Amino acid sequence: MKRMLLALLVAVTLLAAACGDSSGSSGTQTGAETGAGDSGTEAPASPEPTEAMAAGAQCTPGQTDGDLNLYNWSEYIDPELITKFEDQLGVKVTEDFFPSNEDMFARVSNGNPGFDVVVPSDYMVAIMIEENLLLPLTRDAIPNLGNLAPEFRSGLPFDPEGAYSVAYQWGTTGIGVNLDNVGEDFDESWGLIFDPEMASQFKGKISLLDDPRETMGAALKYLGYSLNTTNLDELAEARDVLAAAVDNVAAFDSDQFEDLLVGGEVDIAHGYSGDFFAAFDGASTDDYDAYEHFYYFVPKEGGTRWVDNMAILADAPHPCTAHAFINFILDAENGAALTNFNFYASPNQAAEEFIDPEILEDPSIYPTPETLAKLEFIEDTGDFEINYQDYFTQAKG
Repeated sequence: MKRMLLALLVAVTLLAAACGDSSGSSGTQTGAETGAGDSGTEAPASPEPTEAMAAGAQCTPGQTDGDLNLYNWSEYIDPELITKFEDQLGVKVTEDFFPSNEDMFARVSNGNPGFDVVVPSDYMVAIMIEENLLLPLTRDAIPNLGNLAPEFRSGLPFDPEGAYSVAYQWGTTGIGVNLDNVGEDFDESWGLIFDPEMASQFKGKISLLDDPRETMGAALKYLGYSLNTTNLDELAEARDVLAAAVDNVAAFDSDQFEDLLVGGEVDIAHGYSGDFFAAFDGASTDDYDAYEHFYYFVPKEGGTRWVDNMAILADAPHPCTAHAFINFILDAENGAALTNFNFYASPNQAAEEFIDPEILEDPSIYPTPETLAKLEFIEDTGDFEINYQDYFTQAKG
């Protein structure tokens, strides 16, 4: 999965959608702009929203009402799970992919081209609820909701009652390092990137996410501030810290940061937990254990914790099949297969007995309570959001 939280002001995104820009192009990746999946098959046009849709779908467990159109992050689900769902339910799944929450939002808010299930991140769920883009869940049609850990059933800040979304996977944002060049004895701090003395040792060998909220957030955490600050003085201080670090940065990259690290192009990379572990696993061979050479950690100052979620669009053409898919993913063994494939933490408590022990017991994937206490969800800051974008642009120069 490539989580590119391009935190553009929501009003700007809405304006772009209203003006007919259904591509949602962020300028960084445009893989989900054509309305077709990898098969080149156009998703069927969705029906006009109705009052019944707004009130929720009348579905029963396992009921289907057609094939499924899934709009997801790339490389985020085991293809064998898709095949299993198709075989069990007797339906076909068409997959399409988006590179950022904002791309997904712009595309579906300007007339859903026929998607049923989408996988937005936490803050985007709140925005989509506010914009009436999501269908209230028919909870009786999702009996496996009981498999979720209590903290994911309710109380999440973006959908407190779990009325519109179901947790899919969760993870953290931190730093991956090449131990051969950084060494074994280093301070697990954002200072590796933002402290001039520390970072100058790796000039031209550092990458940062090309993402205003994540990267400004990292600088804010380094300074001891909240990554959701609405204090302009704090944000300006973070901008200046980031600007001072730019000379040491080889790339701002939200798509291939893990490949830059394992490929030797950088020694320090800012990025998402599961992407790093998937890269480490993929680089390992019978004669080479990449985990002995690369390491991921959440800096001691804290960082971002995020949750990606399954949700059904308000005008989904196949809402019952969508409910059946969500229930399928929440099956204990299926939930474990998901985590064993993409190396992200599962919100599915019942799945834990089937998750590979080396994943379940890794504190870099399942953080300790002490680490969790230092993490924050990215929140929509409303009109203040444009300042993150502006200051990020200023810092990059």
